[in-house]
Amino acid sequence: MASTTLKVTNRSAQKPIKKLPTSVEITDKTTVQDVKDILAKQAGGKDPNRLGILDPEKKKILKDRKALMSQQKEVMAGKEILIKDLGPQISWLTVFIIEYAGPIFIHLSFLLLRPYIYKDGDRPFSLSQKLSMAMVVLHFIKREYETLYVHRFSLSTMPVRNIFKNCAHYWIFSGFNLAYWIYSPNAYSALESPAIDYINIIGLVLFVFGEASNLHTHMTLSNLRTLGGTERGIPKGYGFNIVTCPNYMFETVAWIGILLVTKSASTVLFLVLACWQMQQWAVKKEKALRAEFGDKYKKKRYPMIPSPGAVIKALTG
Repeated sequence: MASTTLKVTNRSAQKPIKKLPTSVEITDKTTVQDVKDILAKQAGGKDPNRLGILDPEKKKILKDRKALMSQQKEVMAGKEILIKDLGPQISWLTVFIIEYAGPIFIHLSFLLLRPYIYKDGDRPFSLSQKLSMAMVVLHFIKREYETLYVHRFSLSTMPVRNIFKNCAHYWIFSGFNLAYWIYSPNAYSALESPAIDYINIIGLVLFVFGEASNLHTHMTLSNLRTLGGTERGIPKGYGFNIVTCPNYMFETVAWIGILLVTKSASTVLFLVLACWQMQQWAVKKEKALRAEFGDKYKKKRYPMIPSPGAVIKALTG
């Protein structure tokens, strides 16, 4: 089995990784993770997940830990890899569980803390407020389920600092921001109605449709990858004939349903922020699919939100 020697260079001259070897031997079966493990051991037992391997030409991190080094064109052309210390790491699974748990506990806590937060807080919740709480909590319970049993992550870890950013987004904007305004005894009059009205029913229907469709999309994406695998595929089927990321589209539908029930500006704020972020991710996903699969991939005009015409065409075509 022929071997190749790759030069190993610190990406940052100002903050070099101590004891990093100057070269590493690879074969045609050596993966990105294998190189990380070898370098981490030689660098004094460093966590291999902290090591980011970049190609010398585009200086992009090789994200697929199971990819063969011999198939990385830029690396093999220059016979060199750049190494960057990514800092302390934490598993994606742990981050997702913590960030989604926040809104669940925050919303449920208002069942006990409401009398201590508001004047007249001992007044009973309206049916609409109870429905709002149930929808938000069920949304994040579903996300926890998907994290544990559906999603298959291509990367095993992320920088520890990301947990603070991720938790801030969910705990503040979909946690405290929603809960404080929605469960106020002086909330919008529609929330204090004695019965669930037609707008709430429409909202509930949209919520159930959006959540079920979002789950279906996530299962489709999960099935593109084997358990523990990092391979990528072209997603097809329900929703993917309309937009690049139907999971984001259906997520938006579900939150529009929540908005119709909460009738709160706080929900609008969270929905706008979430849609902006998901749109950025969807655009990147479309570019990545085009770059990786070329003519095999049917290009999408709409990354996340389709035009009415596109929806009608998909339903009738």
